[in-house]
Amino acid sequence: MILSDKHILAEIEKGTIIIEPFNQDCLGTNSYDVHLGKYLATYKDRVLDAKAHNKIDHFEIPKDGFVLQPGTLYLGVTLEYTETHAHVPFLEGKSSTGRLGIDIHATAGKGDVGFCNTWTLEISCAQPVRIYAGMPIGQLIYFVVDGNIGNMYNTKNDAKYNNKTTKPVESMMWKNNF
Repeated sequence: MILSDKHILAEIEKGTIIIEPFNQDCLGTNSYDVHLGKYLATYKDRVLDAKAHNKIDHFEIPKDGFVLQPGTLYLGVTLEYTETHAHVPFLEGKSSTGRLGIDIHATAGKGDVGFCNTWTLEISCAQPVRIYAGMPIGQLIYFVVDGNIGNMYNTKNDAKYNNKTTKPVESMMWKNNF
């Protein structure tokens, strides 16, 4: 079950959902619009290694925008910091973003109960497109959890993306044992 706008507001009042900054105008019928933060990153190496710590270069989006190029993976970040303590958050692209040929995540659209951070975006595009810091980039949808949570993400010792950040975070796949 997806939370409605009124239910999202009720959960914000209870403190089980936190969105900072929060703007009532960004609340949709059953979602909350999030915006692109001012930082992007790209990987330093063209060939990535799943067992290695692949390093990234951060840069700030200029005031006059930045042109994304096909064939390059950009890591972005949401302007909004969120906490979700009783629901499963999903981040999806907005239709207006998709109609510009922009994908905002490769596979990582689902958050865990207890996720407390900005969202790193895995951005790619179908053709060159100019983007801007602060533009609407996606929407959060909240699902009800059936049953009790045994291990919240923000209390897991091995959670790889728990450090609060305002910049995109590179893959931590290299921390897995395989």
